[in-house]
Amino acid sequence: MDFSYQLYSSREFPPLDATLGMLAELGYAQVEGYGGLYDDLEGLAAALKQSGLHMESGHFSLDMLRDDQNRVLEIVSATGMKQIFCPHIGPELRPSDAQGWRDFGAGLDATGAAYRSAGLVFGWHNHDFEFNVQADGSIPMEEILNGGSGLAWEADIAWIVRGGGDPFEWIAQHGNRISSVHVKDIALEGHCVDEDGWEDVGHGTMDWKGLMAALRATPATLYVMEHDKPNDHERFARRSIAAARGL
Repeated sequence: MDFSYQLYSSREFPPLDATLGMLAELGYAQVEGYGGLYDDLEGLAAALKQSGLHMESGHFSLDMLRDDQNRVLEIVSATGMKQIFCPHIGPELRPSDAQGWRDFGAGLDATGAAYRSAGLVFGWHNHDFEFNVQADGSIPMEEILNGGSGLAWEADIAWIVRGGGDPFEWIAQHGNRISSVHVKDIALEGHCVDEDGWEDVGHGTMDWKGLMAALRATPATLYVMEHDKPNDHERFARRSIAAARGL
């Protein structure tokens, strides 16, 4: 299995070319992009070519996906992306009931039509808030998928846990929508406080052996390592791929 790496994990450890070289040496084959990297598109494409890594997927803001589709497709063309995801919306944009989340899913699905027509996988990347039960008893992630029947799902498994969900249940019920997976780990209570409670993959509390077995039954083709706040990105990248190879 080839592993990808969300470059957001290394945002505090420039320069990019050094990060890509480090990842290639460790055995990563792919990387995932995010907003800030796209500003210097020519430099990004050159750095990827030099490292031999492939940018198989990328994150784009909702505004960019809706309002600047030509730029998104330019970035996709320059990097060779095959899957793109909307990764987040701010609290002020979040609905408060089932219908609101279904409408959000439907609107996102409609935005994705142009990207699917270009041959891309298009979908949503979750955090924790999508698993918080609403006042009407609904769960936003369920309603996003219900409203956006054409959406793929990049499942961030550890955020499901932090949101109060059972990842095995979500994989069993909606695994057919998963095209990409974020592989990350949660530290023991009171550990890694300076890293927001995240841990290197395979060194925390997540049952990644069991999760990988469940995920192999889904259509997922990308497995993306991520740590939201590592204090040493080389340590995270090295220990995580070593652990993941043994799953």
